[in-house]
Amino acid sequence: MDLNFTAEELAFRDEVRSWVRAHLPQDIAHKVHNDLRLTKDDLQRWAKILGKKGWHGYGWPKEFGGPGWNAVQKHLFEEECALAGAPRIVPFGPVMVAPVIMAFGSAEQQRRFLPGIMSGEVWWCQGYSEPGSGSDLASLKTRAERRGDKYIVNGQKTWTTLGQHADWIFCLVRTSTEGKPQTGISFLLIDMKSPGITVRPIITLDGEHEVNEVFFDNVEVPVENLVGEENKGWTYAKYLLAHERTNIADVNRAKRELERLKRIARAERSGGRPLIDDPRFRDQIAQLEVDIVALEMMVLRVLSAERGGKKALDVAALLKIRGSEIQQRYTELMMLAAGPYALPFIFEAMEAGWQGDYIGAMHCAPLTSTYFNMRKTTIYGGSNEVQRNIVAQMTLGV
Repeated sequence: MDLNFTAEELAFRDEVRSWVRAHLPQDIAHKVHNDLRLTKDDLQRWAKILGKKGWHGYGWPKEFGGPGWNAVQKHLFEEECALAGAPRIVPFGPVMVAPVIMAFGSAEQQRRFLPGIMSGEVWWCQGYSEPGSGSDLASLKTRAERRGDKYIVNGQKTWTTLGQHADWIFCLVRTSTEGKPQTGISFLLIDMKSPGITVRPIITLDGEHEVNEVFFDNVEVPVENLVGEENKGWTYAKYLLAHERTNIADVNRAKRELERLKRIARAERSGGRPLIDDPRFRDQIAQLEVDIVALEMMVLRVLSAERGGKKALDVAALLKIRGSEIQQRYTELMMLAAGPYALPFIFEAMEAGWQGDYIGAMHCAPLTSTYFNMRKTTIYGGSNEVQRNIVAQMTLGV
């Protein structure tokens, strides 16, 4: 196992670093480094900049308009973007549905949908979870009934991230009730402007409108929007979830946020020394850094296997578990570092350029919001309890 980057890979990293820092808008980077609220315009502006370079679909092969990077190059690109303060690419289009369309979609679907995803012009969301069907996704009830050249879709999806912005949604729907639950599921692409679709916001614990309920009331979907074969959607869903859980680990963002935690801990406190001088708190930062390095080593082991032509390690569940726990831990330590100044929650203080009075230093303003928001990480994408069962069954054989 070789965890060192080659000279060519290091040259590639320098090229990406130079380009990202030259083209990333500084107002967006400021928001990311200080955890201020990102708007749809911020996210899509960066997506379009990447799209012009052909990097919004940075994991795509050349035959579909991507750069054709290998696993190591993709990792280095993600790292340089994160450290520079670029927003995390909204994954639903380029990282999640695009690979499914490439692998299982028709040539017409590939011509129709992939260019808009690469350019950043078309925003996608994911229609998987339902009330009562989250980690047990195979129990979903949203129904698509075939009538001639259309499907009629009825049902509800929930926790639909950023669905209020979406132009399209990729959905798992039930097209058959025969046999095992997994065998009656299909994968549909649905225009969010279709009559009968209602998006209702869910306001999360941090006061943000990030997720939604989506209702389908006799929504007509052309049959040509079916990906692959009818009743084979579970196969495509598993293919997609492997991409999602690896993406959720987000080790590069963790490295950036570790540095932010250290900045907060070094800040002068009224009537006392910086918290970084407290050996007990410094030990907690050190333990977090060890955990992040261990997570990165796990990612690099996967990359080393792929680079050497070996079968990639099946550690998606492990990456999801450790990555999500680390995300929660660094938000907890930031709260502890700020102490009582992290408690006041002023919604407007999340906006860049806000001129009101801060309680404590400016960096304290978003800490409560971020802490509350990160409570979700061990639940979404398959709860960590379910992921541990997967590890036990697939890796340990129990």
